[in-house]
Amino acid sequence: MDKRKLENPLSRLMGLAGKEKKKYALSIVLAILGVAAGIIPYFAVARMLIALIGGTKEISFFAAYCLMAAAGYLLKVLFSIWSTSVSHTATFEILKEIRKKLLSKLSRLPMGVILDTPSGRLKDTIVDRVEGLETTLAHMIPEISANMLIPVILLIYVFVLDWRMALVTLITLPLGMCFVMIMFRTYPAKYEGSVQASQQMNNAVVEYVNGIEVIKAFSQSAKSYQKYTDAVNYDASYFYNWMKSCQWPMSAYTAICPATLLTVLPIGFLFYAGGSLAMTDFITVIIISLGIIGPILAASNYMDSIAAMGTVVGEVCGILDKEELVRPMEEVELKDLTIEMNQVTFSYRADKKEILHGITLKIRPGTVTALVGPSGSGKSTIAKLIAGFWDVGGGEITLGGCDLKKIPQNQLADHIAYVSQDNYLFDDTVRENIRMGRKGATDAEVEQAARDAGCDEFIQELEQGYDTRVGSAGGHLSGGERQRIAIARAMLKNAPIVILDEATAYLDPENEAVLQTAIGKLVSGKTLIVIAHRLSTITDSDQIVVVKEGRIEDIGTHDELLHRSPLYQEMWNAHIGAKDGD
Repeated sequence: MDKRKLENPLSRLMGLAGKEKKKYALSIVLAILGVAAGIIPYFAVARMLIALIGGTKEISFFAAYCLMAAAGYLLKVLFSIWSTSVSHTATFEILKEIRKKLLSKLSRLPMGVILDTPSGRLKDTIVDRVEGLETTLAHMIPEISANMLIPVILLIYVFVLDWRMALVTLITLPLGMCFVMIMFRTYPAKYEGSVQASQQMNNAVVEYVNGIEVIKAFSQSAKSYQKYTDAVNYDASYFYNWMKSCQWPMSAYTAICPATLLTVLPIGFLFYAGGSLAMTDFITVIIISLGIIGPILAASNYMDSIAAMGTVVGEVCGILDKEELVRPMEEVELKDLTIEMNQVTFSYRADKKEILHGITLKIRPGTVTALVGPSGSGKSTIAKLIAGFWDVGGGEITLGGCDLKKIPQNQLADHIAYVSQDNYLFDDTVRENIRMGRKGATDAEVEQAARDAGCDEFIQELEQGYDTRVGSAGGHLSGGERQRIAIARAMLKNAPIVILDEATAYLDPENEAVLQTAIGKLVSGKTLIVIAHRLSTITDSDQIVVVKEGRIEDIGTHDELLHRSPLYQEMWNAHIGAKDGD
């Protein structure tokens, strides 16, 4: 069993804290000093009451203790502010590091893991749940430490004065705790349920926003709101019912625990009347008893954070602990850029059936290989495996004679430019989206790549040309425009291996012909792997691989396959028929 899973949530958090742990230690010390200073007024008041009962009338005496009480209060405020400042500085650094670790982890996970996780859930974890750790880290750690230590010290002092009164002081605490334990018995499960309810609502929001175009196109707005409405209502009712069930035990707890005078006054008076408790000790215990339960109650305010912390840390570590694509750090020497797949099998998840069965394929450097076949046959999966998006289930894929698993991810990425039919554009300028292909590229190089990809003309017609923002996911551009910018980005990368996964799917035949000509020039001398929905664009390929139901049915040139492959003949005839229909 993974030892990390046996660690408690706070240990996992401290494991992520790194160098910030020293700041938390300082924050705890400052918080303890602050709470200790806050106890000074209680002692000062006790001394003054004893003096009053004893007949003391010296103004200087009372003035000195008043100053002591004021100094104690002032020190409490100063140490509290200092402690909070230090703990918050450390906390925000840790939250930043946790988010960076999560995003870095996503880049090392197999694509299937990310695609199987709703984007709403990832956003909820990385943004909202991580932010929820702020209270735990910035407040709970220093304040619970201080608020639990000081009552212990005060109780020891009361035990020294009179052990019986120390026990009497504590009577209301376990009585109140009985009620709160009733509530917290189910708190972890309830909180986990609240997280799931919130995630369900977030997922519904993301789904609705992503599908708004389809919803409007088919006039389904009223019905489409229902899923979101149900999720919101469920989230609200869940929290309402949960809080309602917590109301009476929490009210009993907050009413009973601080009521120390209900036991200290009558029982203490009996001891005093019986002569076994000195008046000065009785007064001191009365005052100090008021200062013992307060810090404990303050610490208990974080009990919900403690209960919730396990769920939040579990979500964060659930991502950080996922099995990733294991790759070495040091670059390896590749003898050439030959790609070979040897008896490759693959399934997207361990619990799913195998979708690639014994794929064996050799792609020589500088050649054009086309993958064709019916929808769902496994073409894109083969391309993504070659790009290193997943690890194979069985067999191996080699580049230059080296297993992909032994090639660093960055080195593999430098050798391969991958363009799919649905490329993502960031909410930035056209120029910067193209420059993603090669950071550090000059403006001239960016614009040249755009011209080579056939998109310079429409970019120049945009309101601000290359400096026009494309909107979220490139929403301000058409599908074809987004695609050409993505291809320009891949061309700027200038990788020796180019994979086009139905990259021209959004283009009309005229623009596709122009782009195919541009791509033909740009990939000269490079290895090109292409998946195309129009077979007429891949007839000149060095080899065409016919894929059916996760297996390679045939490999050959266009002419060879027309003579011997019934499936290719069927696909070609269907393609020609569609062209004639146009």
